[in-house]
Amino acid sequence: MKRLISLIFVIVFVLSSGIVTSAEGSLHWYIKRRRAQAPLFPKEADTISQYDAYYIDKEANERDEKIIYLTFDAGYENGNVEKILDILKEENVPAAFFLLDNIIRKNTDVVVRMAEEGHTVCNHTRNHKNLSGASEKEIMANLTALEQIYKDKTGREIEKYFRFPEGSYSIEALSIIQSLGYKTVFWSFAYDDWDNQRQPDLEKAKAKVLDGTHPGAVMLFHPTSDTNAAIMSDLIKSWREMGYSFGTLDRLTSK
Repeated sequence: MKRLISLIFVIVFVLSSGIVTSAEGSLHWYIKRRRAQAPLFPKEADTISQYDAYYIDKEANERDEKIIYLTFDAGYENGNVEKILDILKEENVPAAFFLLDNIIRKNTDVVVRMAEEGHTVCNHTRNHKNLSGASEKEIMANLTALEQIYKDKTGREIEKYFRFPEGSYSIEALSIIQSLGYKTVFWSFAYDDWDNQRQPDLEKAKAKVLDGTHPGAVMLFHPTSDTNAAIMSDLIKSWREMGYSFGTLDRLTSK
């Protein structure tokens, strides 16, 4: 009994001291949306900027400057990526695409088109691996593998922007990725668009996206989504009617 009480005391002390984290210090990026306002961010958001990490255009948000940044995470092509590229080209809107190796290998023409049409092509890891607890060697191997695949298939150098798969990260991983010359891009808006077997209703999706739009927003979409391909043109027109323009990651990170 005394041993049990002692063990309980130790556990309570450690928990109350706030020194317990996951085994690898893993964190997960999350937001609490607020209509037409910047969302509430994790408490770690105050410190990640020192690791060249971005999630909102803070200056634009403070000035109420109506600019947004469109970003897409793409692991494969199912016809919708090209549809969205068609819309972006027609509307003359720049975007950033965070890619995995599958789409680079199997749909090189689509990936080359992204770059040729002025979009920023970025690193999303080679295989969507959770790197929050990975070693420096593992992180370096994963990112450089994707870089090499992109160069071999397109003859181009990938842009030095990175996004953690599923928003799972750690401060140590941020530091390692910074040392590799990358800037990390999180987001201030995302919604449940990724499951192709459970796509959102078109009108409800448009309403959710427009309600979540705010000055300086970094918006995350999945371009494989049937819903996104169907509503992207309407969204762009609506954003422009609301007074918004579209920025690049170079502009976002030049602050």
